[in-house]
Amino acid sequence: MTEIRTPRLLLRRWTDDDVVPLSEINADPEVMRWIGDGDTLDPEQTAEEIERWEEEWDEEGFGVFAVELLASGELIGAVGLSVPEFLPEVLPAVDISWRLGRPFWGQGYASEAAHATLEFALQDRGLDRIVAINRVGNEESENVIRKLGMVSEREATDPELGHLLQIHSIDLTEYEA
Repeated sequence: MTEIRTPRLLLRRWTDDDVVPLSEINADPEVMRWIGDGDTLDPEQTAEEIERWEEEWDEEGFGVFAVELLASGELIGAVGLSVPEFLPEVLPAVDISWRLGRPFWGQGYASEAAHATLEFALQDRGLDRIVAINRVGNEESENVIRKLGMVSEREATDPELGHLLQIHSIDLTEYEA
């Protein structure tokens, strides 16, 4: 089982016990504002999302981690890697993304988890390039992307939803652990 420990977090694979706490995060309109079409997800949709993430782990050898606080074991969100099939123009690519419950914003958890995931991608999984696809206007995620050392590559438009996206990238030669 793939796990990563950071000073404050445990990044791990998903379990059935994660559906309820992730559903609570996914039910918050402010959390979901910048994700997909911005709609919240109910418990059934959340369970389907976790199932897709776990399938990607099995198929690709990487995926989206459950993120929990080491001190309490509380699930605070998700961070991880996926193939951004919704945006064919960036393929082949692997995208890094994150989603945390609102009580955990502004404490450096997203940066801490994303940094560990980026290191996992480039050093453990042997990927040589990672992208971050961010909706234009999402300044909080833009800050995390900058902290990861990723550079803006270009803009694109989400082909399904029409949102303006900023594509960032980093490759193994640019990465500093």
